Amino acid sequence: MSRPERGSAPSGPVKRPLPAGLPREWYESHNRRLKAMRLAIALLDTGVYHPANASNRRIRTTAERIGIRPPSDTTCRMVRSLIHYDD
Repeated sequence: MSRPERGSAPSGPVKRPLPAGLPREWYESHNRRLKAMRLAIALLDTGVYHPANASNRRIRTTAERIGIRPPSDTTCRMVRSLIHYDD
């Protein structure tokens, strides 16, 4: 068993190819969910803990800041649903 070199960065999760042969809508939905999750995590990291504070403008500004394409209105709604607030 080989040991990692000192100072080397830890490797992330292993990326596997998506399954072939599914309808295009499945891939679009899958990628939308991944993008929404990345945006929700970035918003939570900046202190946005309530969906009412996550406007489309703020979500799109966060997307620009983390280097991903601006999300659609549908993706913005999905981000807000991921940042749900429980009293």
